[in-house]
Amino acid sequence: MRDIDVRRALHRDLLGQHKHDLANTRFVDELDLCGEVRVDVAVINGSLSGYELKSAKDTLRRLPKQVELYSKMLDYAVLVVAENHHGEAIKIIPEWWGVTMALAVEERISLEEVRPAEFNPQVDASYLARLLWRDEILAELTRLGLDKGVRSKPRRVLWERFSDSIPLDDVRSIVRRRLKDRTTWRADPTRS
Repeated sequence: MRDIDVRRALHRDLLGQHKHDLANTRFVDELDLCGEVRVDVAVINGSLSGYELKSAKDTLRRLPKQVELYSKMLDYAVLVVAENHHGEAIKIIPEWWGVTMALAVEERISLEEVRPAEFNPQVDASYLARLLWRDEILAELTRLGLDKGVRSKPRRVLWERFSDSIPLDDVRSIVRRRLKDRTTWRADPTRS
C-alpha cells in the first residue's frame, strides 16, 4: 500500500462526501502550515479540515509535530492510517481527531471510518492567521480599518494585529474565504 493509492482512495471518498456542495468546497493537496508541515489533503468549505495520510510504508516520526500544528489551525483533523500503524498512531493523536483505516482489499484501497472527527476545541487565531500571505493579510487589515501603522511591518506583525483584533470565528471565516479564492497555491517569494 503506497501513499498515492491511499490519496486516490481519499480523493474519491471526499468527492462523494461533498458532491452536493462542490461549488463551495475546495480541495488542496499539500497545504503548507507555517513552513513546518504540510496537510496531505485539506478540505476548505464551511470549515477547514485536514487529512494526514500514513500508508503502510510511512513512519510515524513526523506525526507529533503534525499533530501540534494541525491542532492549532484546523477545525477538523483526520488520520488516514494503514493497519500496521493504527495502534501506535492512536496513542499520539488527540481524542478530537478522526481516524480512518486504509485497508487493501483485492488490490484496491478501502477506507473505513474508525472514529469520526470532532470540532477542534483549541484553534489558535494567531497560528490560523499565518495561512494568509502578506498581500492577503494586508488587504484584510485595510478592509477592516486596522492597517494604520503596520502596512510596512513584517508579516508576523500583520498576523498579530489581525488575530488580536477580531473574534476567532471571524478569523476562521476570513481565512477560509481567502484560501478558497486563491488561484495559485505556492507562495511567490516576491509576495512574502
